[in-house]
Amino acid sequence: MLFQGLSDEAALLVAVSGGPDSVALLALLAEWARGPARPNVHAATVDHGLRPESAAEAAAVAALCERLGIAHATLRWEGLKPASGLQAQARNARYTLLAREATRLGGATLVTAHTLDDQAETLLMRLAHGSGPSGLTGMQARVVKESVSLVRPLLAIPKARLIATAEARGLPFVRDPSNADQRFERVRWREMMPLLDEQGLTAERLGRLAQRMARLDAAAANRAEDVFMLARLADSAGGEGLSLRFDAITGEPDEIVLRVLGLALDTVAPHGEGYARLERLEDCAEALLAAQRAGLALRRTLSGCIVSLGRNGVLTLKPEGQRRRGVHPATSS
Repeated sequence: MLFQGLSDEAALLVAVSGGPDSVALLALLAEWARGPARPNVHAATVDHGLRPESAAEAAAVAALCERLGIAHATLRWEGLKPASGLQAQARNARYTLLAREATRLGGATLVTAHTLDDQAETLLMRLAHGSGPSGLTGMQARVVKESVSLVRPLLAIPKARLIATAEARGLPFVRDPSNADQRFERVRWREMMPLLDEQGLTAERLGRLAQRMARLDAAAANRAEDVFMLARLADSAGGEGLSLRFDAITGEPDEIVLRVLGLALDTVAPHGEGYARLERLEDCAEALLAAQRAGLALRRTLSGCIVSLGRNGVLTLKPEGQRRRGVHPATSS
């Protein structure tokens, strides 16, 4: 059941760091792939070159893959390493290298060993950063990353079960010392998990929260798409912008108003600003709703767009250009 839905993939590329989670995933997938009509399984290890032991650890994974009958590639992160934001940059480099390898293999689906514990830590970090409902859906079981399909089949499995699997099968694995380095935010949250467990905030409950938020997020996203299409005015903004009948949106719940405004912004100036954008979006939506109720015009800038509400209830968005960014005080008349 863990790998249900993977049978139709052209090929699978397992990301194996050498830790117990990914080693257990590799062994389970290798066993599963021996069944009839299953895709070929490949493995890759990214050597970030950040620790002297990393090359030997990649070689150990290669040896395990040979034992399991799985083709393996070591992918090296070359060049100078950043002095700050190291984990984020290493993660980006890792996915870039893995996506290239998946493409080289003819469009293989990338499979990673993210666990329930990883999901819980991700949820806590996003909550601390001020994420909204969409961010609190956590990691998804299937996404597209770097133009490659990425599957996480172990999101509902506790890390302890994977460690037990690796030990029971006699699989060699390593423990990355960076997983205990308190300079990294994820590590600090990981070390808090036992205390949170005592208060009932377990990984299982955080994982269930992510599932429930995903259900709500999908419903809100579908409604917002419908409202956006109904409110959008054809060619009324001209050129690169768009216009909406804002007076037709204001009867919707605030969450839908926010999402429709976000859809409009992303249509005119697509990009991702992360957590900070949500607060600016909320401020802007609140000001627009107040102006609409008062029958006032309003002009603001937000996320690379000039946002203008007319007294006629029409909201126009146009690209701002590079002169300034963010939300500025409203001007009304």
